[in-house]
Amino acid sequence: MSAVDPTEIFRQEASELMEQLEQALLDLESQPADRDLVDTAFRALHTIKGSGAMFGFEQVAEFTHGFETAFDQVRKGQASSSPALIAAALQAKDHIRALIERPETANPAIGEAILTALRQAVDTGTGQPAVQHSASTHHDHVSPGEQSWRVRFRLHPDVLVNGTNPLLLLDELRGLGQATVTALTDRLPALEDLDAEACHLGWELMLSTEQPRSAIEDVFMFVSDDTELEIEALSTGTVAPPPVVAQVQAAMAASIPVPEKKAVEAEAPKSAGSLRVQAERLDELMDRVGELVIAQARLSQLAWSGNDINMKSVAEEIERLVSELRDTTMGIRMVPLGQLFGRFRRLIHDLSRDLGKTVELVTSGEETELDKTMIERLADPLVHLIRNSIDHGLEMPDARIAAGKPAAGTIRLTARHSGAEVLVSVSDDGKGLDAARIRAKAEEQGLIAPDAKLTDHELHQLLFAPGFSTAKEISAISGRGVGMDVVKRTIEGLRGTIDIGTRPGRGTEVTLRLPLTLAIIDGLLVRIGQGRYAIPLSAVEECVELSAAKDESSQGRSFLSIRGDLVPFLRLRELLDTGTAPDPYQKVVIVSSGETRVGLVVDQIIGNHQTVIKSLSKLHADIETFSGATILGDGTVALIFDIGHLVEVGQAREERQRNQQKEAA
Repeated sequence: MSAVDPTEIFRQEASELMEQLEQALLDLESQPADRDLVDTAFRALHTIKGSGAMFGFEQVAEFTHGFETAFDQVRKGQASSSPALIAAALQAKDHIRALIERPETANPAIGEAILTALRQAVDTGTGQPAVQHSASTHHDHVSPGEQSWRVRFRLHPDVLVNGTNPLLLLDELRGLGQATVTALTDRLPALEDLDAEACHLGWELMLSTEQPRSAIEDVFMFVSDDTELEIEALSTGTVAPPPVVAQVQAAMAASIPVPEKKAVEAEAPKSAGSLRVQAERLDELMDRVGELVIAQARLSQLAWSGNDINMKSVAEEIERLVSELRDTTMGIRMVPLGQLFGRFRRLIHDLSRDLGKTVELVTSGEETELDKTMIERLADPLVHLIRNSIDHGLEMPDARIAAGKPAAGTIRLTARHSGAEVLVSVSDDGKGLDAARIRAKAEEQGLIAPDAKLTDHELHQLLFAPGFSTAKEISAISGRGVGMDVVKRTIEGLRGTIDIGTRPGRGTEVTLRLPLTLAIIDGLLVRIGQGRYAIPLSAVEECVELSAAKDESSQGRSFLSIRGDLVPFLRLRELLDTGTAPDPYQKVVIVSSGETRVGLVVDQIIGNHQTVIKSLSKLHADIETFSGATILGDGTVALIFDIGHLVEVGQAREERQRNQQKEAA
């Protein structure tokens, strides 16, 4: 197994920290007085700077230090979180990402310009120079003169293995002022007992600085749980407090909580509760589980074809274990959609600025989980949908006010479970879709005939045609007809469907219906003619019998009465053109997609089957009836029905039959 690249670990951690930083900055724009957000942003910067220096990313550490210096004035209350500062800080965050991911392309001049903008934003946001700032802002920030401190610290023996470098801590302390460093060797073991990978030394510093006590504590911010730390105030520079006050200050300085070793050990399981694993290893694990499921199906078939009771018992036990392993593996791959939703706050922030529109983002259902592979492939479609909603859907502020709406438009991102599907919706409160304009544009491009009769659903689906756009002007945001067709191809590639709902003057909602996973599902194995097929079990509501008499009497109608509701059904034998006579007692499998139900007539229901989904070849990619294939226990292939497509076919047949009945009447 190849060794893990330490720089890659830094890049992954830095990516997470930059996401935290971006979210904190975006929140600060609407909550500029929130101290917790300021501290969150500052901690992220501090960690990126320290880790960057530790792993050799000197440019990152140097630039982040300048960023941190400017932002520290906000943290100390000497500047406000103004919109100009937030805009410059977001640009600085983007530059840090470029320095980490593409250092060879990063332009130092751009970095210097960003730091200049940060300094100007901080200076503009202060009512007066920082040295004249009111001492009443925070007691820790009073600096009447140099303060002398005794700082003693010992690190946990394992910190070197974990990547902490004590020399960097000492350098950072020396950077606060004048310091004299003494090594503490009283716990150094004998040579024969010495562990070369353990930290046995402690350090004592006599530090004179104008910085507050909080600046010293910040040096140990990310190793506090693994550090025995004492900070003692020794003397004050030019202004000495009264003796009683000095005693109180000294007592407070010497009484900071020091975590005992037992407490650290008690908290250790919490830090060990998660483990970073490469995505490729999860994909590999899923592949192996899929092969195991296929082998287990073969074992079960062999066991039940004989009369060995012990073999059947073992086969049942292995089937149970494989099923649990499958569920566990799939659970490992599930990721909350909140991680995806968070990325779009920056997109909406930038688009609203570029288009001159005020846009608010509202999210719900962030805890809804989806397979990690699907989340990765879902990002681009959602970007296109959000851009279209802001550019085409939301009106300009003056137009919204004239229409009796708030000046600020709203984009809603929601996610929820619906059976074995996840529904992800992007909605706006804009002007809605213009059906007449869509139709006129479609006729102009030759997509439909001028006299064609289309339902609202069919008309809306024209938006996904390649090159189709109703924009009057081409802009940098949209208008070239590129994007929505990509959305449709991507969602269909995920075995999902797209629904569009709109109300004139009220807004538009685009809903993506997605399966929970692309790898392994529970299937209902059925026989149609001589072939075996799989129906996703998550879509199955119930199974009913269709007698020969009922089948014959329903010819021409194709409707079943299920507890008072008329449900259209499809004879899959005819759809697949099997050329075989129906079984005497056919079965109807009632399936649903969203709120719509359709019956599928099959010859025999074989039973439940763990279905490992295999993609169809490029030659069969245009066959809409099937979404994939699976391998059965005897090595034969069974095709998997695409329920969404079959439901659409059933709906279309139902509508045609109703129209025929109306014309006949």
